[in-house]
Amino acid sequence: MKVLLDTDIGSDIDDAVCLAYLLAQPTCELLGITTVSGNTIERAKLASVLCKVAGKDVPIYPGTRFPLLVEERQKHVPQAKALPRWDRAETYVENGAIEFLQRTIRENPGEVTLLAIGPLTNVALLFAVDPEIPSLLGGLVMMAGQFFAPDARGEWNIWCDPHAASIVYRTPVKIHKSIGLDVTLKCKMGDAEVKRRFVHPLLLPVVDFAGAWFEHSSDITFHDPLAAVTLFDENVCTFSRGTITVDAVSTDPAETRFVEQADGPNEAASEVDVPWFFERYFTVFPVI
Repeated sequence: MKVLLDTDIGSDIDDAVCLAYLLAQPTCELLGITTVSGNTIERAKLASVLCKVAGKDVPIYPGTRFPLLVEERQKHVPQAKALPRWDRAETYVENGAIEFLQRTIRENPGEVTLLAIGPLTNVALLFAVDPEIPSLLGGLVMMAGQFFAPDARGEWNIWCDPHAASIVYRTPVKIHKSIGLDVTLKCKMGDAEVKRRFVHPLLLPVVDFAGAWFEHSSDITFHDPLAAVTLFDENVCTFSRGTITVDAVSTDPAETRFVEQADGPNEAASEVDVPWFFERYFTVFPVI
């Protein structure tokens, strides 16, 4: 599977956990990585660390720092303090993400799945700059929103740029899937278990990055890795079809709303098989 990853790696640790999985997944052809929100160059460097450890030359392009209309909500990259301990690329094309995504999707029409696990600014700008791109995507899979919890309201990726999210959800794509917070919250692992199981060489930098995360949290929630695993085993989650909208104006945090429709343009994860998810995640990291 040809995959492009758009990520805000460096804030919540789950982005790094996700990228490590994609680099280790033998049926994933990772065509490139773009970063979004805040210091996108530092985020690119963190992605580069994992690619170096994996021994893969994956193109990495920093993208958009600021949301479309709201104030900047994710300025800092706390995991960047681990960078001096790891080899990584130092030079990047600033703000090159949109052009790179556009070019790569056009070079592989109908074949690329865009996995978006950060605020949706890059994706919205890509769709606005080149309105043909959505029809050229094989699929769009996002960790975004929440849809089935009784008190479902805000979710971080939507909150950071609700107007971008509204654009993305209004845009038709052949496969348009969301894995929401209400489902990903079921996939947690405590810090002791993380340190016990993250022993593969590709997971060692993730443990190092996680030092900043564990300063204020005692566990990891596998939000983004769950979205990634569904690319290769869709049975990990149960999906419902319908229409998703984003209220970017009248609520703060912005609400994502799901209305079930048999012929709706969107799919949202409604359930997850948690043991099977962890089995599928760790199977690509054999103990050496």
